Amino acid sequence: MPDRPPPRRLPEWEERLSSRLFTALTPHLPRAPQPPVPSGLAPHLDLAVERPHGGPLTAVWFPAAGPPRGAVLLLHPWVPGGKSYFYRRGRVQALRAAGYHSLAIDFSGFGGSGPRYGFLHRDVEAGLAALRERAGDLPLHVWGVSSGGYWAHPVLSATDEVAGAMFEDVASHLTDWGWQTMPSWRPGYLLFRHLFHRAYRFLDIRRHAAALRVAAATYLSGERDRQVRPEDTRELARLAGAECRIVPGADHFGAIVVANAEVIRLALATFRKAGEARSPAEEEAEEEEAVST
Repeated sequence: MPDRPPPRRLPEWEERLSSRLFTALTPHLPRAPQPPVPSGLAPHLDLAVERPHGGPLTAVWFPAAGPPRGAVLLLHPWVPGGKSYFYRRGRVQALRAAGYHSLAIDFSGFGGSGPRYGFLHRDVEAGLAALRERAGDLPLHVWGVSSGGYWAHPVLSATDEVAGAMFEDVASHLTDWGWQTMPSWRPGYLLFRHLFHRAYRFLDIRRHAAALRVAAATYLSGERDRQVRPEDTRELARLAGAECRIVPGADHFGAIVVANAEVIRLALATFRKAGEARSPAEEEAEEEEAVST
């Protein structure tokens, strides 16, 4: 990945002020009760992820099926169900079978998580700290969908704690995305850009993509996605020196539906490529093969 300095973070007072206006310009979702974890995803453990400010985040831990080879932080998109988004489409099952623990968190304002404090990259930092505490010295990875992948970028450009990253449907800039998708809100976006120009620059994910410190990453979106255009996905991948996949016929959130098996294979391949250590089971299998040969 490119070795560039990450964008400078904002002073806390400026982040707090700018995040209030940013939140006001964010599509509002009702706080919805989440469904229970399906029985097919047992075993699991409900957790509270502590944060320095704003109260804990609700989370659920899914242990690997066998000897672990890594751990993955699952970051949900901007949907009412929060972390329950990952209860479907086979991501957790595939990670578990491949030897990865996974931790799905609710961003602040979702599920039972506490209120927001500043921008949501702070929640990603808290999630990674909790993942490291549970995973020990295993390699850490991130799988972020839409806004989940977006908020991972300011963290992954500033730390080498994470080995691999899978990004689905990630916008280059959320205020620019809002400008395109919600034209009636454009005066508010103009106000944000001019009042908080440093915050606007900090939220430009292209600047963070160029400074990502992961060993391997993949960007993926749909060919028919009008919210995250294919050219935007290609640009992020180019800046990050990452793999890119545009799924034919898929719209926003559609890639995992249209090409489910392919998306999961890409994620697992990305995590393997990130240079993680072989699991004990793999080493034992190789030793047995060598002895039999």
